[in-house]
Amino acid sequence: MNIPVNLFEERLELVKQKQHNLITRKNTELFSDNGIYNRYEYPILTREHIPLHWRYDLNKETNPFFMERIGFNAAFNAGAMKFNGKYILVVRTEGNDRKSFFAVAESPNGIDNFKFWDRPITLPQTENPDTNVYDMRLTQHDDGWIYGVFCTERKDPDAPDGDTSSAVAAAGIARTKDLVEWERLPDLISTSGQQRNVVLFPHLVDGKYAFYTRPQDGFIDTGKGGGIGFGLADDIEKPEVKEEVIVDAKTYHTIYEVKNGLGPAPIRTEHGWLQLAHGVRNTAAGLRYTLYVFMTDLEKPWIVTHKPNGHFIAPLKGERVGDVSNVLFANGWIKDEDGSVFIYYASSDTRMHVATTTVDKLVDYCLNSPQDQLHSHLSVQNIKKLIDQNKDFMNLL
Repeated sequence: MNIPVNLFEERLELVKQKQHNLITRKNTELFSDNGIYNRYEYPILTREHIPLHWRYDLNKETNPFFMERIGFNAAFNAGAMKFNGKYILVVRTEGNDRKSFFAVAESPNGIDNFKFWDRPITLPQTENPDTNVYDMRLTQHDDGWIYGVFCTERKDPDAPDGDTSSAVAAAGIARTKDLVEWERLPDLISTSGQQRNVVLFPHLVDGKYAFYTRPQDGFIDTGKGGGIGFGLADDIEKPEVKEEVIVDAKTYHTIYEVKNGLGPAPIRTEHGWLQLAHGVRNTAAGLRYTLYVFMTDLEKPWIVTHKPNGHFIAPLKGERVGDVSNVLFANGWIKDEDGSVFIYYASSDTRMHVATTTVDKLVDYCLNSPQDQLHSHLSVQNIKKLIDQNKDFMNLL
């Protein structure tokens, strides 16, 4: 082979410098027109953040061209928590081979300088190994464990011959004390069909483990699945939910008419539990995923008490472009000690972003925003009511 003498060294230094500049780049808060939350100038995690020693053979003898040996496609849909003073994301990391796995990234401030830990998570397997895993929700539970509830995908055993795409979804469960060593528990058993977007509530309810669920008939289509559910399991080590109630139903001509699912575990406030969810509707260009917020009762966290109308965050500009266009998805947020809230959301199944707000702002948003009245003429009434309230203050404009 005719290889330039310094090719390996030159490419190595260029790639190292490029990634260093990316990871250490300062992220700038953007002005918020809505006053509810602030977006930031740059994504916080992309496939370019993946550690170089996961991607390249660093031995010049076996990789003289310094070629990438293992390619990565995306870093998205991350669970989140504060751990040892750091802002932690458990990231859905997808290789060019389409397989997703979990990897931990941390930041000192929650908005930039996110860096992956040295090795991805080694997730133990059940007797029926996962084909693919993704979208882990983290819950710091009263019982002392950190739980990760995620979607596990396996080939549909009842698929006809020649069908190589039909799959079955279930809620996988693992737990840890240090985010390094994980114990795998049995998948959640449910009597309501397949399960995705399952979230473990952080406290026992009537002495039982409580789950927010999303029952569905098939791997993609929710079918008769009525929306975000709630159910109890007697034993986390043999998790089975025998009955589910619908917390937040799919509803015609809304942002969640096709399906909806809870994002991260809720945030407790004196007014109720703050909940972040995604809603999906059909458009002429395909499915559109947006985020919305609602609040549930403190004592009965399956009862919705306040629900602002419409979406909370929708994909804008470059967020609309990616592997699955026009999608925002969130399964992680962090409430800081000072009441700040970091909302970690992915755009178009490709990259991670952050938006910041506060508990006070989210509570105000829930308590004082109008609800969806489900008809155009009633939406107009909401607008006219605000106009009338503003009649004595028009001089401000």
